[in-house]
Amino acid sequence: MSNPKNSQSAASAAEATDTAPPDLSLQGSTLTLHPPSVFAPSPEEHELLEPYSRFRQAPINALAELGQHISGTGWRSYDRIVGQEIFYPGFSERMKSMVMQQQKLRGKIGELAAKRLETELLEGRLGPLGLEGEQEEWKSKRESRRRELNEQLSSVAEEWTDSMICKMDSRYFIRGAYYLATQLLTRAYHQGIHVNSEEVLRLRRVAEEAAEKKQSIIFLPCHRSHVDYVSLQVICYRLGLALPTVVAGDNLNFPVVGSFLQHAGAMWIRRSFGDDQLYQTLVQSYIDTLLQNGHNLECFIEGGRSRTGKLLQPKFGILSFVLDSVLTGSVDDCIICPVSTQYDKVIEVDSYVSELLGQPKSKEGLFQFLSASNVLSLKLGRVDMRFHEPWSLRGFVTEQQTRLSKQPPDVQSTHDAMLRRRILTTLGYRVLKEINDVSVVMPTALVGTVLLTLRGRGVGKSELVRRVNWLSDRVRAQKGRLAHFSTTNTEAVVQRALEVLGPQLVGRVEGLPEETFYAEDRFQLSFYRNMTIHLFVSQALVCAALYLKVKLGGGEETQRISYEALREYVLFLSQLFRAEFIFDTRPLDENLRDTLQSLEHDKVVRTSKAENGAVSIELHPEERATGRENYDFYCFLIWPYIEAAWLGAVSLFMLVPPSSTPGSEVWVDFKQAQDHAQILGKTLYHQGDLSYFEAVNKEALRNAFARQAEEGIILVSRSKEAKAQPRVRLASAWMPQRDGEGRLKAEGKLWEFCEKISQGRREGKNRRDGATVRTRVLGLADVVGRALWEDASEQVNGVGNGKSKRRRGLGEVARL
Repeated sequence: MSNPKNSQSAASAAEATDTAPPDLSLQGSTLTLHPPSVFAPSPEEHELLEPYSRFRQAPINALAELGQHISGTGWRSYDRIVGQEIFYPGFSERMKSMVMQQQKLRGKIGELAAKRLETELLEGRLGPLGLEGEQEEWKSKRESRRRELNEQLSSVAEEWTDSMICKMDSRYFIRGAYYLATQLLTRAYHQGIHVNSEEVLRLRRVAEEAAEKKQSIIFLPCHRSHVDYVSLQVICYRLGLALPTVVAGDNLNFPVVGSFLQHAGAMWIRRSFGDDQLYQTLVQSYIDTLLQNGHNLECFIEGGRSRTGKLLQPKFGILSFVLDSVLTGSVDDCIICPVSTQYDKVIEVDSYVSELLGQPKSKEGLFQFLSASNVLSLKLGRVDMRFHEPWSLRGFVTEQQTRLSKQPPDVQSTHDAMLRRRILTTLGYRVLKEINDVSVVMPTALVGTVLLTLRGRGVGKSELVRRVNWLSDRVRAQKGRLAHFSTTNTEAVVQRALEVLGPQLVGRVEGLPEETFYAEDRFQLSFYRNMTIHLFVSQALVCAALYLKVKLGGGEETQRISYEALREYVLFLSQLFRAEFIFDTRPLDENLRDTLQSLEHDKVVRTSKAENGAVSIELHPEERATGRENYDFYCFLIWPYIEAAWLGAVSLFMLVPPSSTPGSEVWVDFKQAQDHAQILGKTLYHQGDLSYFEAVNKEALRNAFARQAEEGIILVSRSKEAKAQPRVRLASAWMPQRDGEGRLKAEGKLWEFCEKISQGRREGKNRRDGATVRTRVLGLADVVGRALWEDASEQVNGVGNGKSKRRRGLGEVARL
């Protein structure tokens, strides 16, 4: 690169990574260290998994390689693993027997049988009650019925156990499964899977100690793709670690693939347990059995896959079972290992975008998975997996008990439901933080982030490289980690990322003096940008708060904000986005102080103190001189989320009853309200009142509605019936009024809430004409909401299903 600034940045980057531990590459039967430097020269770059011979090109070699796996040549035998014995005939039957013998399960079966027997007694089906000297025949009949109920429930539990547990009975099967999984991976991710050598060696040491104590390792990865299931299993197999039992939703238990995965380590659980006490106890008993016998376990801390690229909030289902195993003393201890899996490109992003825009989720199936992604012919770069330092769950529980209960640790104190809940919540968020701590930023994430945080339609190649260098430095400054690449310079890394992203995501303008690129699909690119946003949330919130003044224009005095005003808006945004991001657990003032110091060190902002002690914040003079490019970067990161929060608030005006609807106690379908909010958002985007199309995504709107429910802005009614949809209405205190002509008034608590969010929004061409915007936006919300209320009124009156009127109402929006 000819630019001396780029050369200096590259040199500093190389120096910063010289001491980092190398990646580990697996090539055939040989382990190779991969250089850690991102920019420094390297003689060669190794792939994690050497691609196998293609059958069409070399059928004899392909068959020979398959034979080596089935016969177990060398390391492929997988017969001296670190951990407890698995893959032997009768393994699954032994596990099923141990589950059925669990005292917890036997007790629950007896309890449920007794309850049913009591019901039948009250119904008079087993003879009269309350008579002295009951006839022996009734006693005998009741005892017989009790045994029958126990047997029936035991039979049901045994059947459920058989369909749930993993069936790792054949070592020959797992050898072939590894071969097949590697075949698929090396075709889709042609540069393989990379791990960090230091982390892998540490994990192996921990696994050896755990095996001696017969303790389980609980792998808790993030979840972005179905490939996550395969990646960790492949690494454990290749490094000789006992494969974990993988907790998987039964939506993946479809023909052919379901049986294959179950024999490779998957355990199937329902997506929802409801009030089924027997099933809940069965799952707990299976978890207890696995942990008591020292078998490793893997479950996804987020529950489902992240459709947005960033970490989701923790789901506590399986984590709760694991915690209870320790709290109740069923298991003495187990080891927690948070895992981060990052991709150059995620196979399912196309389908994610469709789902976020409101399309129904496709049913899982083998044909759907393979054909939709054309997985066998893709070249998606590589997968990077990182392992946080494992730690003792027992030690964590003891520490939390002491801290939260303010008394010496006592197992009995864990019966306090509130204390248990706090321990579980702290556990979930600690795991998420540690996943973020070890996550690496991939080149595609760097390029995607830069393209979405620049003003203008496109960017030249040299400028793109310069900004990637700048962003790489910022990642390191935030103690983030970059993926290791043994390429000669940043330009080569950028070129590689552009090739992986492809022309469908990043467009290229031909026939210009310099290669020029632009974001072809901003919605998909936002998935990769979201892989970096966790590093810069605090800076982004501060810059958005400062934007309250910067957007006014004028001189330095006009664009200066007091510390108190900045703090107040940062606090407001933090509360607004508490379901969106994993925030620093430190107090706000401490975090805000460090963030301002960081931005001041980078010469993005400047703080000053007046004679009266008042502190103010403004743009740094050097930042002004360079056109606000670094300041704008942080704003561009957070603006789409502010837009989504504003849309979520404005859409609540749809819940105001029309003038023709008496009273305000009528409820509307919650899901329909969210669907109509998306329709409102799409209309506002195409009419210029929203700047970011990704703001209409279903996940962001769901989070906005959840936050509004927590704050009491909306009230949500949930039925006890499983299939009944929740319903929603505005709280009375937040209900806006209508004028004499029936139009919504831009006043009241709800409008003030919308306006406060709007203060941090990016200004657009239509934003300064406030009266026109108010009239248009509220008018659209009223039109979209009318269809909701017509449907709700029909259901209240028991007339029709509201579909025809709903279509007419949405047709009015389409004509606007």
